Amino acid sequence: MASYLFSCPKIYFGEEAITSLRTLNNKRVAIVTDDFMVSSGKTRYLIEVMPQASVSIFGEVKPDPNIDVLKAGAEKFKTFKPDVIIALGGGSSLDAAKGIKVTLEEHYRTHTIELIAIPTTSGSGSEVTSYAIISDPQNGRKYPLVAQALVPDVAILDPNLVLSVPRHIAVDTGMDVLTHAIEALVSTGANDFSDALAEKAIALTWQYLPQVYNDEKNIKPREHMHNASCMAGMAFNSSGLGLVHGMAHAIGGMLHIPHGKINAMLLPLVIEFNAAQATAQTTESYMKCARILGIENSNPQLAISQLVRNIRQLNRQFTIPSTLKELGSNMVVFEQLRQPLIDATLADGCTATNPRKPTTQDIDRLLSLIGG
Repeated sequence: MASYLFSCPKIYFGEEAITSLRTLNNKRVAIVTDDFMVSSGKTRYLIEVMPQASVSIFGEVKPDPNIDVLKAGAEKFKTFKPDVIIALGGGSSLDAAKGIKVTLEEHYRTHTIELIAIPTTSGSGSEVTSYAIISDPQNGRKYPLVAQALVPDVAILDPNLVLSVPRHIAVDTGMDVLTHAIEALVSTGANDFSDALAEKAIALTWQYLPQVYNDEKNIKPREHMHNASCMAGMAFNSSGLGLVHGMAHAIGGMLHIPHGKINAMLLPLVIEFNAAQATAQTTESYMKCARILGIENSNPQLAISQLVRNIRQLNRQFTIPSTLKELGSNMVVFEQLRQPLIDATLADGCTATNPRKPTTQDIDRLLSLIGG
């Protein structure tokens, strides 16, 4: 019999969620974020809620944080000795804060630090997961670190913090949510708890992401997407992901493509690949997904084809290209990287829980399809 773990931080959500920081007055609070969050006044927004806290800010997180960022952040806070680290930003800031927290705790040995994650994009779900993606720029690779110690203690989902995210980024990150939820649903580690959250995340994303795209100033769809992102995070944190993420980490890392965008591009291809040799269980999970999207066909093959068509249509609506060629990637570089891309995909931890075990030839064929 398999055994599973479902863990989840305390979650504050809704338009006033940020006020939960009041409990931090009189504590030493370190904020890990990027320079834009500092210059745009988002850090000020937090500090105003906890005026009596003593605050130190590390605002040097860059996209795809590497080991140097973790070292620099830990160095900055060593003498400050924070009681709490607040991670403020997108997936990169959240991942960096997780790494900085464990680095500091190793340094102090006896001093534990509370980690509060405040996402400002609706995508990675990192605020509730044991994952941190750390880059190795020398090899153009992204490595998922996975450890229970990386799960934040508290997640704060305040939709006011995502309202200013531009439409094109909101749809990229939103497609990451959809990918997380669908991959969690068909993962070999899927279970009753992960399924419940994955199904709800799919339903919310399908309903509200087009609304975010059509009316980017409306806070209600943003709030639902923010919640969906968190639910999808809780789902895959328990179930694992699949081949879309295995390939996306490799291609995104080596060709520098936004994570949500490359996920969206790969998702239809990988569903077709998985469905071509699917167990009854995987077929039923894709059928469930199709039903959530309002597809009522009882023929599995037709229902799954319609599911793939609908996802491609959504990508088109959001002007997400279907191939790397269409995206404008350097195809010469892509061909040179073919073998490293195959190796990195097969070695990726996310590929391990894909419902169909891919071979070298399978990845090679999928690369040709995504290349265009």
